[in-house]
Amino acid sequence: MSRTLDLAEQLISRASLTPDDAGCQDLLVAPLRPLGFRCDTIVSGPAHCPVTNLWAKFEGFRPLVLARTTQSAIESIANSNSAGNGVKTLVFAGHTDVVPTGPLAQWHSPPFTPSQRAGRLYGRGAADMKTSLAAMVVAVEEFLALHPQPALSIAFLITSDEEGPGIDGTAVVCRELLARGEVLDYCIVGEPTSVSHLGDTIKNGRRGTLSGTLTVKGVQGHIAYPHLAKNPIHLFAPALADLVAAKWDEGNAFFPATSWQVSNVHAGTGATNVIPGGLVVDFNFRFSTASTPESLQQRLIAILSRHQLDYDLKWTLGGLPFLTTPGTLVEAVRGAILQATGLHAELSTTGGTSDGRFIAKVCPQVIEFGPVNATIHQINECVAVSSIEPLKNIYKGVLERLAGLAGLA
Repeated sequence: MSRTLDLAEQLISRASLTPDDAGCQDLLVAPLRPLGFRCDTIVSGPAHCPVTNLWAKFEGFRPLVLARTTQSAIESIANSNSAGNGVKTLVFAGHTDVVPTGPLAQWHSPPFTPSQRAGRLYGRGAADMKTSLAAMVVAVEEFLALHPQPALSIAFLITSDEEGPGIDGTAVVCRELLARGEVLDYCIVGEPTSVSHLGDTIKNGRRGTLSGTLTVKGVQGHIAYPHLAKNPIHLFAPALADLVAAKWDEGNAFFPATSWQVSNVHAGTGATNVIPGGLVVDFNFRFSTASTPESLQQRLIAILSRHQLDYDLKWTLGGLPFLTTPGTLVEAVRGAILQATGLHAELSTTGGTSDGRFIAKVCPQVIEFGPVNATIHQINECVAVSSIEPLKNIYKGVLERLAGLAGLA
């Protein structure tokens, strides 16, 4: 068994249902500390269900050196890896929490007992995203074994609150890093981005998400006397047609046009002879960098106002879009993928939101890359065993490229 596969199985064995880390981060800290990483645990959220976050940063020296190194020398070595001295920082980011298993009877093997069948590794979190975490850690181990003092600072940002609300996870750590004055240059989030084969797709951005709850006010009454009532469903119908037909933007070279979708409509008392007094509509924008939350809000309100509706409207901004255009990080990842798999990776911004939306606020270049995503959140989630070592090699190759050490051993 490879070191990467072994660590992946150890992580899968922990029932880390969001937001419970279940000791997964301890499994990551154990190999990182001896390498010279300072590991800080940041606990956030309510006491009854706390979120565990890990910020681990390579300090540029091995603990074995401490006994015979003066404090001033240690500080000098540590400072040599600071952004102030021109050394860039690469962050590996991810999450240890997983979604619920679903009906256990439908799993072919227990979801938290890693199992190999027909060349695949099964278990909850195998694809999303414990294999990525294992591959990241082992890639760093192997990289530092070859290059103990690289011209690159390395860090890990791990949370147990990605599959949940996301309030007490990566967002909290990013605010803490901003307060500390930490400078981040590159970030790879280990989300499962590959579609058919490992390495075929990189996410270089994600759309933003803006939700709203619209309450259209009417007047309740008897359905046989509509002239004495005001039906909010009928009042809203023309506005709904305009909202559906609206072209919110054209998108751009990296994003499709912004989409507006209704997710829920609620009205009525349950009786068939009562005109409802109100209509509640839940909707969502998935928007590109071609729009802003403010521009979308203004345009939607203008449509509602044109139809002279009486309404209340509440907004929830779930995340802003982010985009990393081709450059240093994208090319490093593409080069590492090509070397490990022979594939020319495509760039994509499809899919839902990720913690990349928080990291992009403090880091200029953020991409997501990880295993095939065909089984994520499904019963019998799995990854191909044959893809695990290449995934580790890709992460290692990125380290070598960003440190200017590609091709050196």
